[in-house]
Amino acid sequence: MVRRQLAARGIRDRKVLDAFRYVAREAFLPDDLKEFAYRDNPLPIADGQTISQPYIVAVTVEALQLKGHERVLEIGTGSGYAAAILAAIVKQVFTVERHASLAETARARLQRLGYANVQVLHGDGTLGWPEHAPYDAIAVAAGGPEVPKALVQQLAPGGRLVIPVGPDEASQVLLRVTKGPTGELHTEELMGVRFVPLIGEQGWPEEEQQVLRAPARPQGTGALPRLVREAAEPIASIDHGSIDALLERIGDAKVVLLGEATHGTSEFYRMRARITRELIEKRGFNFVAVEADWPDASRIDDHVLGDPPRSKAQFTPFTRFPTWMWRNREVDDFAGWLRVHNLAQRDRSRRAGFHGLDLYSLFTSIAVVLSYLDEIDPQAARSARARYGLLTPWQQDPAAYGAAVLSGRYASAETHVVAMLRELLERRLEYTTRDGERFFDAAQNARLVANAERYYRAMYYGSAASWNLRDAHMFDTLQALLAFYGPDARGVVWEHNSHIGNSAATEMSARGEVNIGELCRGALGHRAYAIGFGTDHGTVAAASDWDAPMQVMQVRPSHPQSYERVFHDGGLPAFTLHLREPRRRAVRDELFARRLERAIGVVYRPDTELQSHYFQACLPRQFDELVWFDETRAVEPLPVRAPRPAGVPDTWPFGV
Repeated sequence: MVRRQLAARGIRDRKVLDAFRYVAREAFLPDDLKEFAYRDNPLPIADGQTISQPYIVAVTVEALQLKGHERVLEIGTGSGYAAAILAAIVKQVFTVERHASLAETARARLQRLGYANVQVLHGDGTLGWPEHAPYDAIAVAAGGPEVPKALVQQLAPGGRLVIPVGPDEASQVLLRVTKGPTGELHTEELMGVRFVPLIGEQGWPEEEQQVLRAPARPQGTGALPRLVREAAEPIASIDHGSIDALLERIGDAKVVLLGEATHGTSEFYRMRARITRELIEKRGFNFVAVEADWPDASRIDDHVLGDPPRSKAQFTPFTRFPTWMWRNREVDDFAGWLRVHNLAQRDRSRRAGFHGLDLYSLFTSIAVVLSYLDEIDPQAARSARARYGLLTPWQQDPAAYGAAVLSGRYASAETHVVAMLRELLERRLEYTTRDGERFFDAAQNARLVANAERYYRAMYYGSAASWNLRDAHMFDTLQALLAFYGPDARGVVWEHNSHIGNSAATEMSARGEVNIGELCRGALGHRAYAIGFGTDHGTVAAASDWDAPMQVMQVRPSHPQSYERVFHDGGLPAFTLHLREPRRRAVRDELFARRLERAIGVVYRPDTELQSHYFQACLPRQFDELVWFDETRAVEPLPVRAPRPAGVPDTWPFGV
């Protein structure tokens, strides 16, 4: 957890990292949640409260800039976990909890675990603990409408107070308030967060904790749209307009992440294809990695490389809901171009691949692994069949497997599928000498099986756990591709905005969710370049519910308080807008204020659009660039056909 979830995401203070290594998080959790102790998620405890996400605790503690000699006040004891982290660093911790049962449980737990330098008080945290003031640092684990005056008064000169503040739970910003030698205050905004409400005399009234909203600040109607219009670069044509300036800004990026605000908009697919073509032709990018299942995308990879199918496993690609997401005319056109481009390259190393990052293909991936081992190592294939056989009863409904395991009605297959992956990797040298590319494909499928098995169990513990597992898998697959293509490899990622944008800049972070975009930033820094996409209105290919038929649906005009409305009011039909270092700095500064942003997935519910599809975000921190199409149309889906027969036409793998 420390290396991957904290250090890799920017936590640098060694004292903080060592404290997280020392404190056993499982000791602060109920028995039925201990197996999730080291996942980066908030988890439920008593009285409707949560034990905070480790990353958010680490950000808060690091922001306090502790040296080790301090006396620290914590507001919101909860389970006692954060107090224990602080106690591992500083001289003394005083912590206040408004729930009597939580305060008593935390006090007993901390005493039992030997944290003698922690004192716990049941009381109103917004009033602090004046008897022990002043404090060198104060950490608040709940969001208030403003910084409580009592806490500022109890902060010593030179002290730091870290607290989430905002007009509602969805619009909080983590602040660091530093008190100067003469009592002057300096306030810094650290990041967008989402905490439980800070209830108390100087916080939110208890009876209003479900409706925590301060009056919204009036917003200008014309200045910002004009600024956007002046800073934007119009797109005259998707296929023929120049994007040289965009390529220059991408520069030496190792990974370019191309988003989409829906899973069914033609302009998004076509513009991603255009940018990708230029990156492959002019910048030598090696592969495209998309939000699709690995074995399905491998069929396109075989096609664009001019190879026969690498696996004898029989399946029809892209038949899982939502079929239109990759089985559409726009992807078919791009695959056709990529095949022509690749076959013109005599040097095979200059051909660009097409790969899938997702993990939903549990049983297709099992079939591919078995087919590979049947050819290369029949004895290992027999062992694999026995191990994977534990999952066979759930072939039609993998999600039911997770429910059965968690209810105790069925044993987990985790140890067996992980053992199969480990055995395959241990024979890497032996297998790769026969066919390195096919081994890599089989290993990725085996890794997918192991992660998918965990995913279908994790999905019953809440959306954050399953989301993080899925995006971690996609990031790991991307890293495997970069390693496979060599030290100078460069790749393009096609995924939804919610995956490729920096999750730390959105309300996802408050839910404990991390995405591939944030993981790429942590690993690659400025060599990860994220481009978000947006639209105001038009049509979209989507369904009204999961597994429901696809419809061409009308996209409603954007919400008045959204980023989309700002761009619509700019009056340009299509443009790119640089956000990392725009030619007019003011545009980034003005867009920095958090606004609503729309995300339409494979399901679209226009009747409840505000609740179902909008979230709070800070766009300039989320993306390096934005591509905007004011009016858009739905993708053109392709029909599902039978598996490829002998003597296939060039339109395989779509069969049209």
